[in-house]
Amino acid sequence: MFIRPPLVKGGALAYLGPIMASKSDNKNYKVIAENRRARYDYAIESDLEVGIILTGSEVKSLRTGQSNIAESYASVENGELWLTNAYIAPYEPARTWGHEERRRRKLLCKAREMSRLWNATRRDGMALVPLVMYFNDRGIVKLKIALGKGKKNYDKRATDAKRDWNRQKARLLRHNE
Repeated sequence: MFIRPPLVKGGALAYLGPIMASKSDNKNYKVIAENRRARYDYAIESDLEVGIILTGSEVKSLRTGQSNIAESYASVENGELWLTNAYIAPYEPARTWGHEERRRRKLLCKAREMSRLWNATRRDGMALVPLVMYFNDRGIVKLKIALGKGKKNYDKRATDAKRDWNRQKARLLRHNE
């Protein structure tokens, strides 16, 4: 937390209060893996930050940044939330008691959130897509999952056209200035 310097207003000092540190200011916040294709393939409705149960060798491997969540998905099974097919590279110094690279990992969230996710996936036909895995400000591994509905090809083309138009518009505005 940083203390904001006093602001001079008409000769008087005014205290504006503390400034909260943002994620970019935090030294512990670090993105481990990101699923960039998720926003292209799915129309994201809402997202949720969940914890993940890992072994020691998995955390050590994640600190080196060797993981991939692009092909993974989350699901609610028997009242528990699971992450399936996420790749975490083996940690070489722990090869004797290491971990499986693509094992199912349990995700942690509140029962009410799990119920909401289960209802959305069963009734509304939505998918649980992992967006980003990261170390939070306390150095704990977190996963951001999202409820998304799969896009059709024409939806993807519309998204591409909109993105291209925004790029052209920004280019034209820059050129005219």
